[in-house]
Amino acid sequence: MAEQSGSRKTTAPAGGDADEAGRTNPESRGEWTYQQLREAIQAGELKPGERIREIEMAKRLEVSRTPVREALRRLEADGLLTFVPYRGMVIAELDHQAVMELYQMREVLEGTAAGLAARHASEAEITLLRDLIAADPGDGDPKALAKHNRQFHGSLYRSAHNRYLLKTLNVLSDAMALLGMTTLSLTGRSATARQEHQDIVDAVEARDQERAETTARYHIREAQRARLRLMFDGSDVEEVDPD
Repeated sequence: MAEQSGSRKTTAPAGGDADEAGRTNPESRGEWTYQQLREAIQAGELKPGERIREIEMAKRLEVSRTPVREALRRLEADGLLTFVPYRGMVIAELDHQAVMELYQMREVLEGTAAGLAARHASEAEITLLRDLIAADPGDGDPKALAKHNRQFHGSLYRSAHNRYLLKTLNVLSDAMALLGMTTLSLTGRSATARQEHQDIVDAVEARDQERAETTARYHIREAQRARLRLMFDGSDVEEVDPD
């Protein structure tokens, strides 16, 4: 299961980065606070629907309320937090329609990324993708599976060599964190996902742009089907990072 929200032990930067004159930079503390809260959401330590109190987060991270306030504003702009009347700031939740839209965009963009990777990926990048498949943890711990899955997809995105596409896909990856559990926990899904990853890399290595896009789109459609199963029956999964 995901760790409880109070279990993460972090240490804030002592006073921020110093400039050439020796002055501390408060922006570094704000950035650090933002990254800590963002990672906690992605790891499932802060769960969808959970209320976020400024003073509690400041105590948790051992910082003042000012960088927490800044971080919460940024997370709201990212779509990871939302304001609910009479409750305040809460971790955003995705309804059925939002989930469908999210996977529709993943199919389009990840298909495009795979196609571009078939054109632009270097031999070193293709080797990395193959090494990641070889290092797949199999049917092990769902958290390990989810972390490995993120590494594979992130490497594929970068292999497309398109900064704007990469930025957009990273936004979608943030939204995926709001789903709360991984489809790889479903019986048999990790094995089929591994084969789907293999098919994508085979097409990229063959420099077959059309096949790379088609196999990547198929992979995301299969992930969407698995997600719908979880939405109606999540009794056999753990709450960890999603696919």
